[in-house]
Order: sequence, then C-alpha cells, then structure tokens
Amino acid sequence: MPLPALWEFEAIGAPWRIDTPDELTHVQREAIAERIETFDRDWSRFRTDSLVSRIAREPGRHRLPADAGPLMDWYRELYDGTGGRVSPLVGRTLEALGYDAAYRLTVADEQVPVPRWADAMAWDGEHLDTASPVLLDVGAAGKGYLVDLVSELLIDLGIGTHVVDASGDLRVRGDAVERIGLEHPADPTKAIGVVELRDGALCASASNRRSWGDGLHHVIDAVTGVPTASVIATWVLAPDAMHADGLATALFFDPAPNLLSGAHVYYVRMFANGRVEHSPSFPGELFT
Repeated sequence: MPLPALWEFEAIGAPWRIDTPDELTHVQREAIAERIETFDRDWSRFRTDSLVSRIAREPGRHRLPADAGPLMDWYRELYDGTGGRVSPLVGRTLEALGYDAAYRLTVADEQVPVPRWADAMAWDGEHLDTASPVLLDVGAAGKGYLVDLVSELLIDLGIGTHVVDASGDLRVRGDAVERIGLEHPADPTKAIGVVELRDGALCASASNRRSWGDGLHHVIDAVTGVPTASVIATWVLAPDAMHADGLATALFFDPAPNLLSGAHVYYVRMFANGRVEHSPSFPGELFT
C-alpha cells in the first residue's frame, strides 16, 4: 500500500518525490533541501560555484567533503572492475560531446580523451590531488548516493519508513513496499517486468534518458571516449542506492564478476537487439 503523504519537488535537474507516513514539516523539508543543496554545491559540474568546478580550474590538492569517502572509494572499485570504462574523469569528454553546463548539445570539432586515473589524480581518503585541471562527473553513482544521504537524514529525523525516488534511483526503508515496473526503454508505456521492493534500492539507467543526437548519450566508455552502444537499459536491485546506481552504469559494459557478487544484488539489462539478460534468482517477474 502506498504511503499516504507525498512531497514532490525538483532537485539537481530531476523530479523527486518522498513518500512518508505523515506530512513532512516545514523544518524537515528545509533540512532535506539543504542537504541536497550542499551535495550539489560540492559535486555539480554544471555550477561555477561548486567544488568540482574549482578543481577543474585549479589543479593541486583539494580537501573533499566529509561524505566523499564512500563515493570516491566506490568509483575506484567501478573503475578497476570495468577496466577503466566507468570513470569520474569523463566531465571534459561529455562537455566536448555537447553535454555541458550551457546544454549546447553540439559536438565540438575536437574530442577530448578521458585521462587515466593514475595519470590525472590521486585519492588518499581525504584529499584529491590533481596533476592538471580535471572535470569530475559523478553521474554514474552520485545521484544514488544522494538518495541514500537523504534517506539517512529522514531516519535521523525520526522517519524510519519512507520512499525516496529521484527519477530512476529509488530507496525504500522500513515498512514501505513499492511495486515497480521496469520501463521499456523504447516505449515508456510498456514494462519489461515488475519487482516488489522492500527495504532496499532499485536504480535504472537507459541510454535514451539523456540523449541529444544520433548515438549521443550520457553513458561514456572512458576507454574509447564515446557513448556506449550495445546495452540500452539496465536495472539493479541492491541494499543501497549508491551501489545500485554505480552497478547500473557498470552493466553497460562487462563488469568483473566480483562487482556483481554482493549479497542481495540482482540485475536486468537489455541489449540494443532486444535481448534481455538477468542475474540468477532475480526477485521479480520478467515479461520478455
């Protein structure tokens, strides 16, 4: 049964909704909005006042925010587990392809290769050292991580049962249960399956969600510097949204088995030819 109280709003360029047993107070909403704003001010490559933009302008040593550890460590795992194909260093490449702060959506004459992690930066758990200006993009796992942070804040506010839905990245806590359709990437009126989610996360990614030209979309292969082609949609169930979000991106490639071996991690992915692949014992129903 859906939770009775619903708050809908826009944040970090996407529609959000939070479902709770009771209406959130003004103070609670303000706390959530400030948490999202802080994260955006740290990590958005679309803001000139963000930490990420400062790192892009000023190479050297930068102290990252206190919440950076899990996200950066997870990115390192994703980077290693995909042979460097999932990388937080794709920002300049996305800009050159047209996905920049001004949303030019026009491909530049000269493309920008994605630098290798070891050549471009070093992360010691507190500081990020950059040898030259680099533009980070944490879109592969950052929104999922923010969903987790908002969920944790709700728990701190005494709201243990809730659903946080950030347009494709969803976290369910407490007694809430969500029945979710897996949207067909070629036809949003159809689903390729359905799953019931209890006390966990579901994140989805599709190449048509942020696309702006023939073969141009937001999932970049950091080795080749071009958007992926063979996989068109992924869905991942995991205990938390940061890991589900990152794995949904990794599944556009062929990730190392250890990335998908975590407890209660399940996935579905659809290829451009219509073939659907899923993990064993996927806890849902697939129609194709």
